[in-house]
Amino acid sequence: MDSAKWLDIGPVDQLPSLGARTLPVQGGKEIAIFHTANGEVYALINECPHKQGPLSEGIVHDTTVTCPLHSWRISLIDGHALGDDEGCVPVIPVKIDNGRIFIGRAEALQGQG
Repeated sequence: MDSAKWLDIGPVDQLPSLGARTLPVQGGKEIAIFHTANGEVYALINECPHKQGPLSEGIVHDTTVTCPLHSWRISLIDGHALGDDEGCVPVIPVKIDNGRIFIGRAEALQGQG
C-alpha cells in the first residue's frame, strides 16, 4: 500500500457495525468513518450540508446516514443529500487491506487551511 497516498487509520474491527467513529484532522475538517451492516466502510467529512450537524452521531441505514439534527439522509457512497434535500458532503476514498482501514491522504488533508 502506497503510504504517500493512503493513511492507515486502524483495524476494521474497531468500528461497530451500523456505527461510526470520528477522526480529527489537524488544521482540517473532522472525518466520520462509517461501518455498514454488510461490512462496508465509508468516510465523509463529519458535517451535514444543511446545518453542519455531526453525521457521525446519525443513524446508519444500508448506505445512508441520517443527520441527528434535522433528519437529512446522506448517501455514504457519494455524499449527496437524498429526497427533496439538496447538498453534498465531501467523500474520502477508503480501502480495506488485511483488515485495516486506509483513507485517501490528499482528500483527508484537503480541508486544511
